[in-house]
Amino acid sequence: MDNRITSLFGVKYPIISGGMIWCSGWELASAVSNAGGLGLIGSGSMTPEVLREHIQKCKKATDKPFGVNVPLIFRFAEEMMEIIMQEKVPVVFTSAGNPKTWTKILQENGTKVAHVVSSTKFAIKCEEAGVDAIVAEGFEAGGHNGREETTTMVLIPQVRKAVSTPIIAAGGIASGEGMLAAFALGAEGIQMGTRFALSQESSANESFKNICINLNEGDTMLALKKVVPTRLIKNDFYQKVEEAEVRGAQAEEIKEILGHGRAKKGIFEGDLSNGELEIGQISSMIKSIPTVKCIIEEIIESYNTKRLSIPAL
Repeated sequence: MDNRITSLFGVKYPIISGGMIWCSGWELASAVSNAGGLGLIGSGSMTPEVLREHIQKCKKATDKPFGVNVPLIFRFAEEMMEIIMQEKVPVVFTSAGNPKTWTKILQENGTKVAHVVSSTKFAIKCEEAGVDAIVAEGFEAGGHNGREETTTMVLIPQVRKAVSTPIIAAGGIASGEGMLAAFALGAEGIQMGTRFALSQESSANESFKNICINLNEGDTMLALKKVVPTRLIKNDFYQKVEEAEVRGAQAEEIKEILGHGRAKKGIFEGDLSNGELEIGQISSMIKSIPTVKCIIEEIIESYNTKRLSIPAL
């Protein structure tokens, strides 16, 4: 499968793993890369020293390209970028900030840059900043989301119409059929968070993985809108947030309820009641926890089967 995304990143398949906190360590990243996709290390839950360790372990585990996801609002963002350039990481995905800040610097260091957006407005800003690829993420996605709440099916064609930069679709994709739909709308790659979070190589807690594969439609909701919109499983913590939001609590009170380290408590430590359980809507369609290799093989097989079965109009 050859297109602008596979050529850009030097990968076999245009499939990228999400840089998810507490899920996307070197084991998941290297497994995705070894299976033909582009694996990302999620730096958002790491210190700079831990990131360097994960990069070095990933280099030993794969000879294929891999990348690092860096939220630009992260307090360690500058230190992370220095380590990334020192370690000659081939790809960086940035999010939650101005793509102009680091794009040219990274590119001059030989690193390809993609930036995550949730609207056409910011996709245009990405193109103006000169990024190599744009990740257009619909609000079906897990974790932190855009305030626009635009769905993937609506967002991708609008971004495609507005920019010429290669587009990677994200949000609500976990199958070959989803990949085919994204391509039909103008994307040339897909980024999957939830599907890879629920893999054997994901560093998420097994209790978290198991509750996710038993979710039904409607069991996740977008919450924390006055702080950072985040898709969460409906647990006791979510109920506290919802009660506060319904009675009109302001951002400061919501932040107090959120506290510190709640995502780690839920996703990494497995506190299913009081933890912040971030996962995408597509989790209701996922009922198993296979290896990364099996996931990618299944997606490519179903993509090809479905593509060939569509009758000509």
